[in-house]
Amino acid sequence: MNERYPHYIEFRHVYKSFDRPVLIDSNFHVDAGETVAIIGRSGVGKSVTLSHIMGFLRADSGRVIVAHEDITDFSEAEMRRIRKKVTMVFQSGALFDSLTVGENVLFSLELREDYDAQNKEDVVNGLLEMVDILEARDSYPADLSTGYKRAVAIARALAAQPQCVLYDEPTTMVDPIMSDHLGDLMLRLKQQLKLTSVVVTHDLDLMYKVADRVVFLYEGSVIYCGPPAQLEHSDHPHIQEFLEMDRVVRP
Repeated sequence: MNERYPHYIEFRHVYKSFDRPVLIDSNFHVDAGETVAIIGRSGVGKSVTLSHIMGFLRADSGRVIVAHEDITDFSEAEMRRIRKKVTMVFQSGALFDSLTVGENVLFSLELREDYDAQNKEDVVNGLLEMVDILEARDSYPADLSTGYKRAVAIARALAAQPQCVLYDEPTTMVDPIMSDHLGDLMLRLKQQLKLTSVVVTHDLDLMYKVADRVVFLYEGSVIYCGPPAQLEHSDHPHIQEFLEMDRVVRP
């Protein structure tokens, strides 16, 4: 572990503006092996935060630490090295429509020279089994529900053997049973593979299930960073309003 950067991911006084400020003095950290959920209303900078971790966006000021390295001024070539350790499961799934489920997962293995063809087949089957969708191996993405596409995207992300997975709204537009299933899967991957994870979500059920700590963003600033169980004891009016809205919309 790097003594200068003991946390796996850390934001130090990060600012980012587009036509308006999106992140304002953002400070939080994620430790190795930990799952941190980033929550808050739409437009508060949750997905922008993930884009900074992946190096798709650069901070206007402040420092961004990823995989115990300061990536703030990294070149694209240096970021490619970091992206071998940190991968993202996009909300859309970002699957190749012309490839079957198995071929989509295999795509992530193609660059690995340490596997022969049979190894790759075994790994694909193992990953699909791990995310409980082996029976969909020969299906195409168009034939799958949103939830199944997310599971395939998770399997494909894991094929790269990352240290850390970023999930962007993994349960959005997914039915409650599949949402529950994805939450169980994320928990299992964390326990079995000791993965570090960051989960951007509106889904408080998912947050309570998988998160060790919660980062609550409001108007671009972190107004809470701590255990999920303590969130409801926060006296911040916007957090109370958010939790109250969630209680109202629940069936």
